[in-house]
Amino acid sequence: MAPLLSRGPRTVVVTGASGGVGRATARAFAARGDRVALLARGREGLAAAADDVREAGGTALVVPVDVSDAKAVDDAAQQVADAFGTIDVWVNCAFTGVFARFEDVEADEYRRVTEVTYLGYVFGTRAALRHMLPRDRGTIVQVGSALAYRGIPLQSAYCGAKHAIQGFNESLRCELLHDGSGVRTTMVQLPAVNTPQFDWVLSRMPGKARPVAPVYQPELAARAVVHAASHARRREYWVGGSTAATLIANAVAPGLLDRYLARTGFDSQHDEGEQGGTVNLWAPADGPHGRDFGAHGRFDDEAVDHSPQDWLSRNRARLGTALTVGAGLVAARGLTRLVRS
Repeated sequence: MAPLLSRGPRTVVVTGASGGVGRATARAFAARGDRVALLARGREGLAAAADDVREAGGTALVVPVDVSDAKAVDDAAQQVADAFGTIDVWVNCAFTGVFARFEDVEADEYRRVTEVTYLGYVFGTRAALRHMLPRDRGTIVQVGSALAYRGIPLQSAYCGAKHAIQGFNESLRCELLHDGSGVRTTMVQLPAVNTPQFDWVLSRMPGKARPVAPVYQPELAARAVVHAASHARRREYWVGGSTAATLIANAVAPGLLDRYLARTGFDSQHDEGEQGGTVNLWAPADGPHGRDFGAHGRFDDEAVDHSPQDWLSRNRARLGTALTVGAGLVAARGLTRLVRS
């Protein structure tokens, strides 16, 4: 049986930590008192994220890196190990995307999305394993999406990368189980989240890009990631009722879902108005003369920070025990009545 992660301060690496879900996740780990290494390209966002970590009670280490560069990611991991001694948790969260019809995405743009969003996870996982396998302990959390199972229109590059992460992670998990390794890997499948990505992705849509409703706050995603890091024997977590509904519908009636998304998937992903001029595909959105975008996007008015499904997902073992105990009590009462009669 794999040793459990310490309940005390841990060393946690978060890629994509300068904004969005990665930023909220770094803050959530810091609230535990963890040492948090912040990996991303944007220096403005990284500096602000480090302030967030310190304010939340953690220790911050800023490591600027492009996750599509395998050697740079290896060097970043070594820098973290040199500073903090170990790497206990590695969270892969960095990504980029293009909102456009497939035929409107250039080959180099498609390659770039794949290198960051898919290979960035591969390179991060390899770097983490180099430090975790010799110790026979550690956890790798892959931040995924409902789109890892269910592709939608206008995001073919991103959906393809998330599908690839799902397959690669399953393969790695099988290998670790075969070896009896104490290193764990798990995946957290997210719903639509209110992050700044919709203002900085490359878009060729007629209006502003937006997430498909319902929209959740990044703190909900962050709580799920922190929970998964401490409960990584479970292979996967679904976050949000929309994620559960989408994945179940796709498993039961994928053809019907194809037709539904063909009718609704275009209009549901754009708002009125002009898309902003900031694009983070080739360079960070926050520099050199940019700004810190933070964790939240422009959808605070509609986003929610809780989900009954998320609570059930994180507490299903406790719920199962309660149901078992309840069933036992009912059965015992019935037996008592039968004996008395």
